[in-house]
Amino acid sequence: MYKQKFPSRLLDDAVEQIGMLPGIGRRSALRLALYLLRQPKENVHCLTESINRLRDDTKYCPVCGMVSEDGLCSICSDHRRDASTVCVVESLRDVLSIEATGQYNGVYHILGGIISPIDGIGPSDLSIDPLVSRVESGGIKEVILALSTDVEGETTAFYIYRKLEPTGVPVTAIARGVGFGDDLEYTDEVTLGRSIADRREFKP
Repeated sequence: MYKQKFPSRLLDDAVEQIGMLPGIGRRSALRLALYLLRQPKENVHCLTESINRLRDDTKYCPVCGMVSEDGLCSICSDHRRDASTVCVVESLRDVLSIEATGQYNGVYHILGGIISPIDGIGPSDLSIDPLVSRVESGGIKEVILALSTDVEGETTAFYIYRKLEPTGVPVTAIARGVGFGDDLEYTDEVTLGRSIADRREFKP
């Protein structure tokens, strides 16, 4: 496919890098690059510095895997949250989606993906063993599986259920207000909130 080269190498490089972002094609990347070029230097510098800090200074919570500036994340360190209820999700995006509903006051455990043999992702590539250890250490009264309802999500949920079954801790799953095959990231807040509130016992 022909890729247009621009008269300026600096512009071409900027378009190339911006175009690497998900959902951004070359035309959109050009529009963004030209927009940035018209902005005051200090505004662009603030943007690039914040991105650098995001990548260089972000740490991950040792308990749940959430992004954190230092040590425990803001959710795990919030004593107003119900630490006995753990909601298991695929990614940070799912945490943000559930938090937006205002229907959940427990804590989280981020797997970092879902089991997908076709993509070469197995249980050992995910944060499943730390979840089991977390439950085995005591204090957890319920584990909610809030995973996407496609085949990979269901496979992951079943695997986690089997791993947690010996602990005796109740394992629930979000209600089917989220349709089969739906991605939590794109589920509206009302439906997702209702699915959390109406969760049911997980049955493989």
